Amino acid sequence: MRDYIVRAIAAGGSVRAFAATTKGMVETARGLHGTTPVATAALGRLLTAASMMGATLKNDTDLLTLTIRGDGPIGGIVATTDCKSRVRGYVFQPQFELLLNESGKLDVGGAVGAGTLTVSKDLGLKEPVSGQVALVSGEIAEDITYYFAASEQLPSSVGLGVMVDTDCTVKQAGGYIIQLMPDAKEEVIAHLESKLPKLPAVTTLLEEGKSPEDILGIIFGAQDVAVHEKIYPEYFCSCSVEKTRKALSNVEPNELKSILEEDKGATIHCHFCNKDYRFGEDDIRQIIIANGGKA
Repeated sequence: MRDYIVRAIAAGGSVRAFAATTKGMVETARGLHGTTPVATAALGRLLTAASMMGATLKNDTDLLTLTIRGDGPIGGIVATTDCKSRVRGYVFQPQFELLLNESGKLDVGGAVGAGTLTVSKDLGLKEPVSGQVALVSGEIAEDITYYFAASEQLPSSVGLGVMVDTDCTVKQAGGYIIQLMPDAKEEVIAHLESKLPKLPAVTTLLEEGKSPEDILGIIFGAQDVAVHEKIYPEYFCSCSVEKTRKALSNVEPNELKSILEEDKGATIHCHFCNKDYRFGEDDIRQIIIANGGKA
């Protein structure tokens, strides 16, 4: 099944809902970063959340970034997305391995530890709009649920999951976001409060062959669900030789000269796709001259 997100409304328009299957996207991230299973699960959950949240952005230039910093052994996670739900991200310590938790599942909360979740939106204003909350559990879904309530005053329920196969590849990945609008009736709220805690894990539902539409149908039952949009997320890194050269051009001339004299060039590493860009002595000289300096 190709990765996709459904954007829907339910219960007469009083609930906004997203559901996604993201196996391919998360497997691409795993392959690029060589993550261990617990790091794959952590990064995959954040990427999945970012892809659904990206569907709320309005303009082509809008960007949203989720940053988790914790005192656990993986250190932190970053995921960023645009309005087309194209995502990229990385784990600070992708090679760390952790034992299973008491439930026999990958211990993402233990790997992340205590810390903060920051959500930053670059909407073309002078400064990005940011909100930060303390991590509730480090399991990511609960932390994003808390962020919506505390920072955006938007009652929400978030479910995220990544199932890693015995060969360490991604078997299933996906998630949902359910958000109450101000006019949500008490019976709708009561239904969700009763239904969501009993809902099987997202990856269990996907492994059973359920689609994102099916998952929303299970959540809302007989209540109406109207799918408004189908979005195809992907793992996409926008780095390039040209962008990296431009970044080097912004370095102070004296620092560039030091790089030239001491290192005989520069290697720039992209954390999002693990690609290295090498600029030799001639490249650095050309950049210095283009900036009006003398090499």
